Amino acid sequence: MSDPFGWLAPSLGTIHKASWHRSVLAIDGMTGPVVQLNGRRMVNFASNDYLGLTGHPQVVEGAIAATRLYGTGATGSRLLSGHRALHSELEAAIARLKQTEDAIVFSSGYLANIGTISTLVNHRDLVLSDEYNHASLKNGAALSRSTVVAYPHGNMQALAGLLDQHRANYRRCLILTDGAFGMDGDVCALPEILDLADCHAAMVMIDEAHSAGVLGATGAGCAEHFGCSKRPMVQMGTLSKSFASLGGYVAGSATLIDFLRNRAPSWIYTTGLSPADTAAALGAIALLQQEPQRLKQLHQNVDYLTERLDRLLAGFSADRAANLKPSFKRLPTNSAIVCVQVKNAATVLRLHEQLKDSGVFVSAVRPPTVPVSRLRMSVMATHTREHMDCLVAALEDCFLGEI
Repeated sequence: MSDPFGWLAPSLGTIHKASWHRSVLAIDGMTGPVVQLNGRRMVNFASNDYLGLTGHPQVVEGAIAATRLYGTGATGSRLLSGHRALHSELEAAIARLKQTEDAIVFSSGYLANIGTISTLVNHRDLVLSDEYNHASLKNGAALSRSTVVAYPHGNMQALAGLLDQHRANYRRCLILTDGAFGMDGDVCALPEILDLADCHAAMVMIDEAHSAGVLGATGAGCAEHFGCSKRPMVQMGTLSKSFASLGGYVAGSATLIDFLRNRAPSWIYTTGLSPADTAAALGAIALLQQEPQRLKQLHQNVDYLTERLDRLLAGFSADRAANLKPSFKRLPTNSAIVCVQVKNAATVLRLHEQLKDSGVFVSAVRPPTVPVSRLRMSVMATHTREHMDCLVAALEDCFLGEI
């Protein structure tokens, strides 16, 4: 009889041939702008710890204190034995930050997205989704069994056309978009999306994973950045990036949150967020409010790095620039994510290794995660100019080697 798992090895071989194979890299000790990777010191541009709070003593001590008081785990779902007073404190802090009536915390951002989407819409409904949305948004839409139509990335004219064409044929409509797109760095046109939704009685859900703690006057995210905080929408986000912990949340009206508590399966049927993670997120949100200069420093660092990168790419001689242009391109960014597009997966892997040899750790992002390979650099408030200069110098050596 044939081996029912015999297809796995050939399939893995195909992944290797396409330069799509992935494996983990262990970071030793505390994470931050500089890390130890396989015993080597690396300047770290691969972290989503945008505010640099993961190793902050106040965040760490808060997690330790919560563990001593409540133990290591929630031990059950929130509706059974897993709820702690800390959970309510965190949800109230998120609602205040987001300027909403209430919030609900999930055990991961992925669970927040798939649970919320599959609760709000079903087979009788329509979902319109930006083609570059995070996989959790796409998978949540698929799980809902709704009719799902992707619109070209950031194309408001196309979105308007799809609403005109399809909206009247469905009971409900949900428009899904990332706030800051995690593999590109650009930001959605939230005011325009909300205006289109108003004209077609559609709901809007925005994933603020990479924009909360980064955009807005107080770091509340895209909704604050665009002055849309009071407009009806579903604001989802994560606690694992700027907020130095683990978990996800949805913020919105009290009615929306109460409905999710009663109907979202990925909240009802999973163990609550651990006390340590809950306290760490609370501490990070408090620090964002106590130390607003972190947000200012983050924006200054992004401006400095993008300026240096643009100067680097423009500074090559005419003949080198002609060869460089098709292979390397900095993508537009409005967030803490800075990407340089690379011609193929094999090249981006080679550059990734060369950068590590130079003591710089960046992410090599390849298909199928993105349509075109890229070096993805995450900027942190705790990066210094010396860190960014080191990155640019290493990139210059890599680019010269490719010409």
